[in-house]
Amino acid sequence: MRKDSRLSRALHVLIHLNSYSHPVTSDTLANMLMTNPVVVRRTMALLRQAGYVSAIKGHNGGWLLATPLTDITLFDIHQALDEKNLFVIGLTDEHSNCPIEHAVNSALQNAMDDAEALLLKRFAEVSLADLASQFKK
Repeated sequence: MRKDSRLSRALHVLIHLNSYSHPVTSDTLANMLMTNPVVVRRTMALLRQAGYVSAIKGHNGGWLLATPLTDITLFDIHQALDEKNLFVIGLTDEHSNCPIEHAVNSALQNAMDDAEALLLKRFAEVSLADLASQFKK
């Protein structure tokens, strides 16, 4: 099963952008992340929409951090990326009349809902500045 690494990559990019005093191109960011510049532009467009980065077009253009890292949390970026599900555990619906299936699905869904609420709460408590402070420039 493939992992969704958009959140991790977006956090990585934002913390790197904080150390630049000039715009950084999508190509540069793509090389850093070992991905395609188109993937970077799509992700950065979502972050720009949310106001966390800005873009300068043309020669010497690129991406800049638009919000201080102290004002951005993991939750903020999770929301900006429009992430729908934190967990990819699927519930079965093949036997919709079976009371055992209902009980299993209910127990799994309740546990996942509780875990997601706890994780999102923790995301809201961690700023990108907290993460960046772990690294010397």
